[in-house]
Amino acid sequence: MPLPESLAWIDDDLAALRAADLERPHRVRTGRQGRVVTLDGRMLLNFGSNDYLGYAGDVRLTKAAAKAACAEGFGAGASPLVSGHSAAHELLERAIAALLRTDAAVAFPSGFAANTATLAALAGPEDFVASDARNHASIIDGCRLCRARVGVYPHRDMAALDALLSRAAAARRRVIVTDTLFSMDGTVAPLADLCGLARDHRAILMVDEAHATGVFGERGGGLVEEAGCEDGVHVRVGTLSKAIGAAGGFVAGHDSLIRWLRHKARAWIFSTAHPPAVAAAAARGIELLAAEPHRRGELLAAAAALRESLSAAGVATAGRGQIVPVVVGAADRAVAVSGRLAAAGLFVPAIRPPSVAPGASLVRTSLSWHHTAADRERLVAALATALRQE
Repeated sequence: MPLPESLAWIDDDLAALRAADLERPHRVRTGRQGRVVTLDGRMLLNFGSNDYLGYAGDVRLTKAAAKAACAEGFGAGASPLVSGHSAAHELLERAIAALLRTDAAVAFPSGFAANTATLAALAGPEDFVASDARNHASIIDGCRLCRARVGVYPHRDMAALDALLSRAAAARRRVIVTDTLFSMDGTVAPLADLCGLARDHRAILMVDEAHATGVFGERGGGLVEEAGCEDGVHVRVGTLSKAIGAAGGFVAGHDSLIRWLRHKARAWIFSTAHPPAVAAAAARGIELLAAEPHRRGELLAAAAALRESLSAAGVATAGRGQIVPVVVGAADRAVAVSGRLAAAGLFVPAIRPPSVAPGASLVRTSLSWHHTAADRERLVAALATALRQE
């Protein structure tokens, strides 16, 4: 069926994406996330999920969700402020606050909603927001929504950030916002320096720990915990969908901040709460972080070993932690390398603009606790071969 005339431009836009190797495949997964994944009927060794600790397919989370669904029904039925905030949500928020050692926390339907709603609440036209150039799309959109003046500083460049904040001294509020573990390149924000700048400029420091929660820190509290910066970070955002293995997002911090967000964060106020069963699964995932601390230690050790093996094979990578990118440059090259890896039985996705800058496309390995040493060896050999074929 042809598109209506008013939408005819869409086909042209899709053709342009296809020509630039920027069209995204629509894959169908069957079965659970895990060490191996079945995509479009093909079984592949899975280096493409953010199930870092292997809890997404864990039957213990499934049982917690089933029990809560039987007790409370599946749908929340209303926004949290009306009648959607269940006992499961209350327990989850207390568990998040305990994990991060904050006064309180509030759960959102997604990490994207948590970032956009919180930034739109914290800042407005009279304010200034300083954002790292490689921040996640949800932070970028939150900066747009808040209508504040936004200054984008070069990635992890503290001198540039200091200069931006100095020029914004007259703003009503100054907000610094950054990922802690950057999802595309695996680099880490200089948290101690950021805390110092926030203190010097009397700025609010907001961090997104989406890819760090559960993986870093002695208790799994993220890079803020690892850096010992809990007191210097004012707003801590994260997700429940990655290392914790469930779904949703959260904001944690001072009790007054959380009570205020319940009145100001529009994506929380005007969205139906996510299902109580999901909240129960997330709470179970947080319990497992405490019960199985060996998983994060073993994951990070495996990630370090993978980087060493790639370097020994002549494959350059960067960053630290479980996100291991290999930058290849052009979008078409990333697609080709990813395709060769798939032909070898490995799922390693190509990451292209707008997720990364033009000319900085990459293939990104997301390591999971489930991966074995043999899996890593197979990945290194396949990557080295795929890159040689360019």
